Amino acid sequence: MDAVNRRWVLAERPSGMVREGNFALEQTPVPEPPAGGYLVRTLYVSVDPAMRGWLDDRPSYVPPVRLGEVMRAGGLGQVVRSGDPRVPVGQLVQGPTGWQDYVLGGPGFVPVPAGVPPELAMGALGMTGMTAYFGLFEVGAPRPGETVVVSAAAGAVGSLAGQLAKIAGCRAVGIAGGPGKCAWVAGELGLDACIDYHAEDVGRRLADTCPDGVDVYFDNVGGAILDAVLGHINLRARIVACGAISVYNAAAPAPGPTRLNRLIVQRARMQGFIVSDYARSFDVARRAMGRWLAQGRLVSRSQVVDGLERTPAALCMLFTGANTGKLLVRVADPR
Repeated sequence: MDAVNRRWVLAERPSGMVREGNFALEQTPVPEPPAGGYLVRTLYVSVDPAMRGWLDDRPSYVPPVRLGEVMRAGGLGQVVRSGDPRVPVGQLVQGPTGWQDYVLGGPGFVPVPAGVPPELAMGALGMTGMTAYFGLFEVGAPRPGETVVVSAAAGAVGSLAGQLAKIAGCRAVGIAGGPGKCAWVAGELGLDACIDYHAEDVGRRLADTCPDGVDVYFDNVGGAILDAVLGHINLRARIVACGAISVYNAAAPAPGPTRLNRLIVQRARMQGFIVSDYARSFDVARRAMGRWLAQGRLVSRSQVVDGLERTPAALCMLFTGANTGKLLVRVADPR
C-alpha cells in the first residue's frame, strides 16, 4: 500500500482551450474504507472529450466539477482492501475512480469479467463501445444499403461507430484529420472512404464519396463539418448528435450551422443522446460487441499514456488531434 494518495484536482476553470495548469496535483492520506466497504487502487483512467464540458460552471447532464474537487473520470482498478464478501481483494472493477491513486468503492462500480483486458473493458466493451452502439443503432437506426458518415472517425467512439455501420450492411464514410488516420480508417477499419478535413474540402469530398447522399450522420464534432454534412443529407436522414469537440474549448459561443433549413426541406431528424439513458440494455450490447470482436469483424484500438502525473497532458491531447482510438492513462499495474 502506498503511503499517500496522489490526486489531480480542478485548480481553475479553463477559459478557452483547456491547459495542464488548470489542474493541481495534491497528496492526501489513502482513504480508509468503512465497515463493509472496500478500497480500489486505480490502474487506468479514461480520457474523454466530455470531460471538457464538466469543467465549465454551467448546467449540463451532470453537475460541473467543483474547484478543489478531484477531476471526474471513469476508470478501472483493483480491490486492495475489502470488508464486503461480494467484492474480494484482487477483484478488478470499473467505476468512477477520478484522477487519483485510490478511491473508495461503492455505487457505480461493477466487476470486470474474468479474462477481459483492461483496454477492451474500457474501450469497445465499456462506455465508449456503448456510446457507439446505442448512438448508431438506437438513434441513427441505419438500414442495409444506406450511407453512414462518421466524423472523428479515428477517435474512440467514431472508430467503433464506423465499423458498426459496416456490420449493419451500410456504406460507411469517415472524416478524420491527417493522412495517417484516414489510412487507418479506410484500411484496417474497413470503411469505404475517409475524408481528410485537414487537407480536403469536406463538402466537395462528400459529394464524391457519398454520390447518393447521406442517410445517417454520426456527429462527434459539430461546427463546420456538421454544416458541410447538412448540405448532403437525404430525405428523412438521421443525425446522431453524440459530441461537438470542435466547440468545447471556444471562449465564446460558436456560430451555429447555416444549413439547418435542410432539416426542414429533407424532413430529417437531429437527436442528441446520453449513453447512460440506455444502461438497462448494456448487457445486450456488450454481448453483441464481444461476439463481433471474437469474429474479427470489429477492431478496438487504444492509446495508453503512462503515469498519473501525465493525465492533464493526456486530456489536452484530445483537442490537438494527437490521439488515435481510445485514450487511456495507465496509473499502475495490477498486483
